[in-house]
Amino acid sequence: MEKILVVEDDADIQEVLKNYLMAEGYEVRLAEDGVEGLAAFQSWGPDLVLLDVMLPKVDGFAVLELIRKESLVPVLMVTAKDSVEDQVRGFHLQADDYIPKPFDMPVLLCKIAAVLRRTGRTEQKKDLVYGGLKLDEEGHHLFNEGQEVELTQKEFDLLRLFLKNPGRVFTRQNLLDQVWGEDYFGDERIVDTHIKNLRKKLGNQLIETVRGVGYRLEKIKK
Repeated sequence: MEKILVVEDDADIQEVLKNYLMAEGYEVRLAEDGVEGLAAFQSWGPDLVLLDVMLPKVDGFAVLELIRKESLVPVLMVTAKDSVEDQVRGFHLQADDYIPKPFDMPVLLCKIAAVLRRTGRTEQKKDLVYGGLKLDEEGHHLFNEGQEVELTQKEFDLLRLFLKNPGRVFTRQNLLDQVWGEDYFGDERIVDTHIKNLRKKLGNQLIETVRGVGYRLEKIKK
């Protein structure tokens, strides 16, 4: 599992990044200022750093300069400072990419995956296996006891999220944010419909209802 260090002082952006990155299978650590970010980088050894420029204590450019004195780990600058001068400065300090805010999460996730592939730090993706289920992320296939099951994109994304987080309870809002996106403002009961369809296609009750809370992937009974 690749490790991503997020150095960002905005708590809301921190939470959004953490949720999306964890849903993609990354291990995530957060830091809210430059000093804390450098300490986490040195002690944790991440595979990639998402680095804001406008940080308390030590700004992102200084953090990047210090990182580059000891490591070529990929660093993506994520910032509201999008002037040409700032971008050029970031690239002169050997940033791997420069992403202005506000950013689109799917695009950011693609950039992260591309940088990790390019630097040889990405792990070879393995099928997600759970009981009799096998989900092939890259080929977009699901097999249940060896038989392929056709899923819609949203069903596939929901099941992948559950398989990556067995035992974790997701509220409807959690699922809407991570599968439909934070810009979705429709009826949250759409989640119930997709869960119902998934259960019907899987022919089991692996996805449990946690009354009054949401849904989770049940534990495999040994």
